[in-house]
Amino acid sequence: MPGTVRRWNYPPPLCIAQCGGIQGEMEGMILSPGFPGNYPSNSDCTWRIYLAVGYGAHVQFLNFSTEANHDFLEIRNGPLDTSTVIGRFSGQDVPPSLLTTSHETTVYFHSDHSQNRPGFRFEYQAYELNECLDPEPFRYGAVVGAGYNVGQSIAFECLPGYQLMGHSILTCEHGTTRNWDHPFPRCEVPCGGNITSDNGTIFSPGYPEEYPSSADCTWLITVATGLGVRLNFTLLQVHGPHDFITVWDGPQVTARKLGVFMEGEPNEPASSTSNQILVRFRSNTEKGGLFQITYQGMYSINSITTSSLFISLWVMALLWKVWESLPYIWLL
Repeated sequence: MPGTVRRWNYPPPLCIAQCGGIQGEMEGMILSPGFPGNYPSNSDCTWRIYLAVGYGAHVQFLNFSTEANHDFLEIRNGPLDTSTVIGRFSGQDVPPSLLTTSHETTVYFHSDHSQNRPGFRFEYQAYELNECLDPEPFRYGAVVGAGYNVGQSIAFECLPGYQLMGHSILTCEHGTTRNWDHPFPRCEVPCGGNITSDNGTIFSPGYPEEYPSSADCTWLITVATGLGVRLNFTLLQVHGPHDFITVWDGPQVTARKLGVFMEGEPNEPASSTSNQILVRFRSNTEKGGLFQITYQGMYSINSITTSSLFISLWVMALLWKVWESLPYIWLL
């Protein structure tokens, strides 16, 4: 300012380490409040480090001095106050460096009412995390999703006629060594079950491998009301008379039997008169085989109710009377 003695118009500013904050850079430094002076009493400070997905934070301590057992620093592996604590430090010893395994890290500092110390200073630097392992070859199904990084998920779907054994969705977990949160599932042919789709395929257990001995599998197929079920034996290598397939026209074995099917016998399509059909496969021999049955819900004469037939006949009679009442047109 103007005058005989030169002076600044304001006192020199001070750079003071803050209590908490957001760190969004791929590298940086965090200081205790007031560093290098003593931190204040009754402090509760939270810093959050946000890195790009697929990176963790490599933390290296440069200074550390707190009141032992009362004032402490916590490093949490995640963005929440409830995230896993991977380091809790107090006293005079400089902590070892550590690696977070999440792209989000929480740093929490607490001090009580007495014995304030210089606190801490540490720097962090982003490091690239490994991806989860590629899924194993997924037989008889498909893998949906191509992201194998932390927090990303992939889904597994089986081909028609196969059943998924295990979890259908896997997520890549946080960790220095990446792991999926569940084992890889597999697709298997179930030995029986309740089927409610209007068309599909039934395979022998273990297909395309040979079925085991002493198998006893029952499938109940239910299609939409008003439809019948038509079975076609597209592959039948069932070695009778000890291995065979029995089909009933209904949901129970007390229903009318539509046939017993095995290799070497004429195997015409089997059709039900209702929307349910029961299929049972039994094997007793040591020699295995294969079968494949396709089914489809179809309209049949048995699915036409008396009322619908009466309405159809009534409409036809009405149309005939209208036709008779029309004047004749003579063509000359």
